[in-house]
Amino acid sequence: MTEYFEVLSRDGAARVATLRLADPVRTPALVDDVVEDAGGLWPEHRDVPDGDDGALTVLPHRGLPAGTADEVAESFAVSYPDVDYPSAVVVHSEHVQDCGADAYVLSDVQGFLGHGRGFAEAILAVKDAVPEDAAVYLSGAATPRNVAVLAYAGVDLFDADRAVAAGTQGRYLTTDENHRLDELDELPCACEACRQPRDEFDRQDCVDHNVAVLEAELARVRKRIRDGRLRDYVEGQARQDQWLTALVRELDQQYGYLEARTPIYRNAHMDATTEDTLNRVEIQRFAQRVTERYECRFDRPLVLVPCSATKPYSDSQSHYQFHEVIQYRAHVASITSPIGVVPQELELTYPAQHYDTVVTGEWTAGEIEFVAEVLKRYLDANDYPRVIAHVPADYREIVDRALEAHPDLPVEFTVADHPTTDESLANLGAALEGERAYRKRERQHNTIRAIADYQFGAGAGDDLLGEFKTTSRYPKLQVRADEPPSAGDEQNAAPQLATMVPNYGTLSLTLDGAHRWVEGDVPTKRVEIDEFVPHGSVLAPGVVDADADIREGDEVVVSGPKAFAVGRAQMHGSAMVAATRGEACSIRHVEER
Repeated sequence: MTEYFEVLSRDGAARVATLRLADPVRTPALVDDVVEDAGGLWPEHRDVPDGDDGALTVLPHRGLPAGTADEVAESFAVSYPDVDYPSAVVVHSEHVQDCGADAYVLSDVQGFLGHGRGFAEAILAVKDAVPEDAAVYLSGAATPRNVAVLAYAGVDLFDADRAVAAGTQGRYLTTDENHRLDELDELPCACEACRQPRDEFDRQDCVDHNVAVLEAELARVRKRIRDGRLRDYVEGQARQDQWLTALVRELDQQYGYLEARTPIYRNAHMDATTEDTLNRVEIQRFAQRVTERYECRFDRPLVLVPCSATKPYSDSQSHYQFHEVIQYRAHVASITSPIGVVPQELELTYPAQHYDTVVTGEWTAGEIEFVAEVLKRYLDANDYPRVIAHVPADYREIVDRALEAHPDLPVEFTVADHPTTDESLANLGAALEGERAYRKRERQHNTIRAIADYQFGAGAGDDLLGEFKTTSRYPKLQVRADEPPSAGDEQNAAPQLATMVPNYGTLSLTLDGAHRWVEGDVPTKRVEIDEFVPHGSVLAPGVVDADADIREGDEVVVSGPKAFAVGRAQMHGSAMVAATRGEACSIRHVEER
């Protein structure tokens, strides 16, 4: 059981945590100064040290190199004792098992360091075998250039060995390069070690510089994790080395590993600056839900429009002009890279209003392929009488590709030169001539149902909410049951089921909404707790069980012998069950049983 490593925040597989020593260490971090190595068992037997909470003690071990045969690993396996102080054990990535330690040191790191696929396979094997809240420690691996990507993969603890060795060899490290010291005319850094004339800068100064830059990079990584923006940084940083780019792409192929650890939404913007952004979990998840869960409930033509730099789209000048012409006579969906297709009802839903992308007027081949495929799947799932493509010329190939699978679906292109010119807007108006406008009530109801479908699953907008009415103003709509008040309770309004959260485009359930969720056919995400009444939050030790498909940010029903509650997940379901520390979910409403 992990006692001395507490995860505080997550960003995909990366975590900010506290190594709970007498003098706590915030990770990801260098831990050279707080590690006590009890030594190897190869030359002689070693007693288990007494240990204390002032250091992370590496228990007596046998470090097996990469390529160790199974029978050799089995013959020399170490049975690690259960100790009551912060401890680490040395394991091989192909022969790892849960030893009850706080940290796991990988002995075969030099066998996969520098190899994208091998590194990804090793980390996934370790993560699958050890507890969710145990630390992973790579020794002799970190440099200023690679440590952000290693942390992104899920590594928590590092040492400065590689940076120190490079410095003693006269190699000057930065976040983007590995320089030979004798080839530098000037020092491209302002750290303390570099604040001296170049001709006085020696190899010991080079060591000090390398370590300082590595520590600064780890501080940057911790800040990025807390902000939910490590991936934005990693997409750029991985370009500094081919194997790091390969590692990021290999991890993207392990969708289940990253998806389970990626929040449903974040309070952070997403920078879409490379084609690798198309493979991000948030992008793939949005496209999947829009094409598999979302259902268009408007019996109108589909108008495809380009995205806008302003988010949400409806706040932009261009979309205001589109709206002035359309006047609720059609259903609008925006085409965009990297997200794909954004129906008007989901323009607030993460990440549709949280991204910025590079605008050049030209699409890459990868963008065209991805967005066209999403649009095709979207049209497969929804039945429109016709399509009006009010998009510029560079969008035309995307629309044409998507419509190849729908040869009988009528399509009309209305842009003459630019979507907002008078001629183009007149063409759009003419294409909608004779279409009737839908009412405000229909627009609001369909928006709520679309969000419910996206958030809770296909059909949830009908099955979970049933008949309802909305109060308040968009985008802070309140959802109330469409039923008369109970006899003798005519003064009270119909029970509230949910509230729309404009920051993320989601629904926040009340207790009445949670009861409907439990009693209906929509799969419920449940957290089972022990015999207590939660107030404010539920900590991981109080969780008895949780559904494995819960993701951070999901609405969850929390129930136990003494309470029924609704709230929001603060970690994924498997982590709730496995973790020994940390907030499992926040509680919004609770009732005692």
